[in-house]
Amino acid sequence: MIAVEPTARVGARWMAGFAIAWLGVWLGQLTVIQLLLPTQVADTGAERGFVDTVVRFGWVSAVAGVAALIAFPVVGALSDATVSRFGRRRPWIAIGTAMFAAGLLLLGVQDSLAGVALAWAVALAGFAAVSSALTALIADQVPVAQRGVVSAWVSVPQAVGTILGLLLIEALALPRAGSYAVVAVVLVALVLPLLVTVPDAPARDARPRLRLAQITGSLWIDPRTHPDFAWTLAGRLLVNLGNALGTSLLLYFLSEGLGDRHAEDDLVPLVLVYLVALVVASLVAGRASDRTGRRRVFVAAAAVLQAAAAVLLAAVPAYGTALVGAALLGAGYGVFLAVDQALATQVLPDPADRGKDLGIMNVALAVPQAFGPLLGAALIVGFGGFPALFLGAGVLSLLGAVAVARVRSVA
Repeated sequence: MIAVEPTARVGARWMAGFAIAWLGVWLGQLTVIQLLLPTQVADTGAERGFVDTVVRFGWVSAVAGVAALIAFPVVGALSDATVSRFGRRRPWIAIGTAMFAAGLLLLGVQDSLAGVALAWAVALAGFAAVSSALTALIADQVPVAQRGVVSAWVSVPQAVGTILGLLLIEALALPRAGSYAVVAVVLVALVLPLLVTVPDAPARDARPRLRLAQITGSLWIDPRTHPDFAWTLAGRLLVNLGNALGTSLLLYFLSEGLGDRHAEDDLVPLVLVYLVALVVASLVAGRASDRTGRRRVFVAAAAVLQAAAAVLLAAVPAYGTALVGAALLGAGYGVFLAVDQALATQVLPDPADRGKDLGIMNVALAVPQAFGPLLGAALIVGFGGFPALFLGAGVLSLLGAVAVARVRSVA
C-alpha cells in the first residue's frame, strides 16, 4: 500500500468530533494523574510520610509508563497493517477506549500499591492505544497546511478535560470506586461519536501478516538516516519531561512544599490558570504556525516559556508565584502541543508507516508523564526539596529547545 499526503481540508464537523474524543481521553488520563491517583497512592501507605508517598507514586507511574512505552508503537504498527471494513484506525480507537475504561474501573477497587500499579498500567496501555490511533488520523486525513490548527484541538481538550474532571470529581464527592466509574463512563461517551462517524477507509492492499519480530525490528529508526525524526523525538521527550516535572507533583507541592492545609481545593484554581493559558496559546500558535509555515521557532519559544516558569517557582515558592508560573507553564506547553504535533507529522520517515512512527513519537508525549513523578521524587529526595524539582524542569525544557533547533527539513 502506498500512502499519499492528504490534500482535502477537514471541516468543522470532523474537528469537533476529533476534539470531543480527545476531551474524553484527556479527562480520563489527567483527572487520574492530577487528583485520584496521588490520593489513592497516599492512602496505601499513609503512615509512612510524604517522601515515601512521592517515591511510591513515582514507581506506580513508572510501571504504567512501561506499558505505554510498549503500547504506543506496537498499536501504531498494528493499525498501519489492519485490513478491516471499519478502517485501519477505528478498530484500535475502540479497543484502546475499552481497555482504558476497564483499567479505570479496575483501579477504583484497588487497595494495595501493587494492585494500583497493575490497574493503572492496564489503563495507561489503553490510553496509549487510543491516542496512537487518534494521532495517526491527523497524518492520514489532514493536509500539512491545516495541521497546526487541528493539532491545537488535541491540546485544547487536554486543558478542558483536566478542569472538567477535577470539578466533576469534587462536585460529586463519590467514593473512590464511583469516581473512577464516572471517569470511565465519560471517556466512553465522548469517544463514541467520533468512532461511529469518522471516515476511515479500509486499507486498499493487504499487508503480510505481522509477526512480533517484524514489529519490534521496525521500531528502530536510524537517527543517522533520519536525523530530523530523531531530533524532533528528542526535543519532544525533553520538553514533555520538563512539563511533567512541573505539573505532576503539584498536589504534593501545595500540601508539603507550601504547607497548604487546603491543597486539594487550591489545586483547582492553579490548574484553571494553567489550562486557560494553554488553550489560548495553543489556538493562537497553531493558527499562526499554519499561516507562516514555521514550526521550529514556536516550539523553541514554548520551551523557553516553560523554563522561565520553572525558574520562577524554584526561586520564589509561594502560592501567588505558583499562579504566575502556572500561566507561563500553560502558555508554553500550549504552544508546544499545537505546533510540535504538526512538526512531528512532517518528519516521518515513511508515509506508509504513519501509525507506527507517530506511535514512537507519542512515546515521548505520555511516557514522561509516567516517569516524571519518579524522577521528580528522586530530585526532591536527593536535593532536599521542590526547588530542585523545578530547576530540573527548566533545564530539560531548554535542552528540548536546543534539540528542536537541530531540525533542518521543516522551517
